[in-house]
Amino acid sequence: MRLLLAIVLTAASSWAMAQSPPGAPSAPPPRPATIQVTGQAKVSQPPDRVYIDIGVTTQARKSEAATEQNAIRVSAVIAAVKRAAGSGVQLTTTQYSVGPNYNYPRGGGSPTIIGYTASNVVQVRLDDLARIGRVIDAATQAGSNNVQDIRFALRDEEVPRAEALREAALNARRDAEALAEALDLRVVRVLAVGEEVPEGRPLPLYAQKMSVAAARAPTTPVEAGTIDVNATVTLTVEVAPAKR
Repeated sequence: MRLLLAIVLTAASSWAMAQSPPGAPSAPPPRPATIQVTGQAKVSQPPDRVYIDIGVTTQARKSEAATEQNAIRVSAVIAAVKRAAGSGVQLTTTQYSVGPNYNYPRGGGSPTIIGYTASNVVQVRLDDLARIGRVIDAATQAGSNNVQDIRFALRDEEVPRAEALREAALNARRDAEALAEALDLRVVRVLAVGEEVPEGRPLPLYAQKMSVAAARAPTTPVEAGTIDVNATVTLTVEVAPAKR
């Protein structure tokens, strides 16, 4: 798929060189005429890995009570998730915090501490996508009150990425040849090629089409959709007048 096409045509002085005056220093070698194009491609593939952020938030008047309640509920959630996910699941604590809750007087003045909040977030890495719904349900039934995020990924991105790069390069080459032909030129050789990597490229996670339905059902339904692996290639080629 070609989404962007950038063209730069540089005139070559070698096609019409002026004679230097006698005794003048030699002119530098002429720069070749070039065409620069940008080709893009997209390869869509179903995900085979999912990351689920499951959290537990508890509140109490004292920090010790908030953390103790949180620890009990998180332990229960972890045990339930392991049972629902089966073998191969990986759990990682990604966030933990304990902080005071304040009451701010309406008429001003210093706020007072009225309690504490403890929060713990565990990231679940799951390769069996058929178990997503039951994992979420097991976590919430065991005490999770905060399912923050669901992100789909590819375990091996190299194959679709290589395919996208190849298609992007072929698209750029076809565009260069079409432009050269339209301008009565021909492609002589490839001078430079480069891949444009967007800033903040999420690796190994990609943007995905995902929906979580909250309707009442035996198991929470989750649709994984597809992951789009994009590639952008910039190609610079030397051109010359078409042969007659």
